[in-house]
Amino acid sequence: MPDNIIIAPSILAANFARLGEEIAAIDAAGADWIHCDVMDGHFVPNISFGADVIRATRPLTTKTFDVHLMIAPVDSYLETFAKAGADLITVHAEAGPHLHRSLQAIRALGRKAGVSLCPATPESAIQHVLDGVDLVLVMTVNPGFGGQSFIASQIEKIARIRNMIGDRPIRLQVDGGITSDTAAAAVEAGADVLVAGSAVFRGQGRADYAGNIAAIRAAAMADRATNAQLARAIGRMIAADGDGKELASG
Repeated sequence: MPDNIIIAPSILAANFARLGEEIAAIDAAGADWIHCDVMDGHFVPNISFGADVIRATRPLTTKTFDVHLMIAPVDSYLETFAKAGADLITVHAEAGPHLHRSLQAIRALGRKAGVSLCPATPESAIQHVLDGVDLVLVMTVNPGFGGQSFIASQIEKIARIRNMIGDRPIRLQVDGGITSDTAAAAVEAGADVLVAGSAVFRGQGRADYAGNIAAIRAAAMADRATNAQLARAIGRMIAADGDGKELASG
């Protein structure tokens, strides 16, 4: 698992009356990626924005545009979003009958490919496509609306997918209800990319957003810091014991 935690604010929660300013603000506030939730009102019960918004805002930041397509059918739109400026395109396992083909198409366009699972979809749905993805996205809410509560039952799924990934260079992303209260559980289960919308865009601008991002990152890293401290403490104990043989044998 990568050592660093990626924080990817979802612009779905931004003020769309000044979207460009909002993206610039989260960029300056410490966002690692910009998460773009595209909804079609068909696959999910809401409509958000399309490729034109991504094209218009792409010049505002050099950060990764992480585009999550909650649309079906999806294949006919992949090239449009790639040309609009998406760096990483995630499609849903539930959105069409030929998931492997969709992922191949994304990579053929020169973009990184992601696959997402709704809460009711088992991880077995992606077992045979893992070698063709750069990211797995676990939805911890039912997709379609921002501001929902984290579905705790998905923690076990996150852990099982992390085990499935093994040593493959695949990011494991979690989206839905991520706050400073839920980030640690997601990371402990194996996530290394956290999408947060409402929890980031609270407040009035860059300073507030920076504090929100920092709080989520600190919570996410807390368990890792504790584990690192434990490892260092054990190392000191072994060193103090001389060659450590007695401690190791005990």
